[in-house]
Amino acid sequence: MHEQLEDFATAVAEVPELRAVLRNPQVDPRAKARLLDELLGDADELVRNFVRLTAEKGRVGGIEEIAREFERLVAAEERRLNVALTTAYELSDDEAAQIVEQIEQASGRTVEATRAVDPDLIGGLVLEAGSLRVDASVRGRLERLRRELVSSR
Repeated sequence: MHEQLEDFATAVAEVPELRAVLRNPQVDPRAKARLLDELLGDADELVRNFVRLTAEKGRVGGIEEIAREFERLVAAEERRLNVALTTAYELSDDEAAQIVEQIEQASGRTVEATRAVDPDLIGGLVLEAGSLRVDASVRGRLERLRRELVSSR
C-alpha cells in the first residue's frame, strides 16, 4: 500500500500542472477528489480513500510531504534505514555492499541505499540518512581544514 501512495506522490511531483491544481485553494476540494478518483483508478481502496479524504479536507497539496513522512514511519517500524551514498566515482556492487554492511552493523538496521556520483568530491564519500549527513569526502576534509586555518588566524 505505501508503494502506491509513494508512486502517486512521485507522479504529482513530476507533473507540474497536476501539482498546481492540487495546491490551488480556489479549486473546489470535491472537484479535486473526483480528479484523483480518476487518476488513482485501480489503486488499493485504502489509498484511494486516504487521498480522497486529504483532497476533501484541503490537504492534498501536501501529498508529497505526507507520503515522505508515511514512508519514514514505515521504515522506522520495519527497522529499515534509507541512505543516500554519494561518491567521487562509481562504486562497484561489491564496494557498495561492503559499505552498506558496515552501516547495517553500526546501526542495527536493514539499510536500503541509493547511490550517486559527484566527481567534485575528489575522493571519499558523503552519507545522508534523514537529517544526518556524514561528509567523509576529500573535498569536505579540505573545506574543514580551510575553515580551521582561517579561524586560527
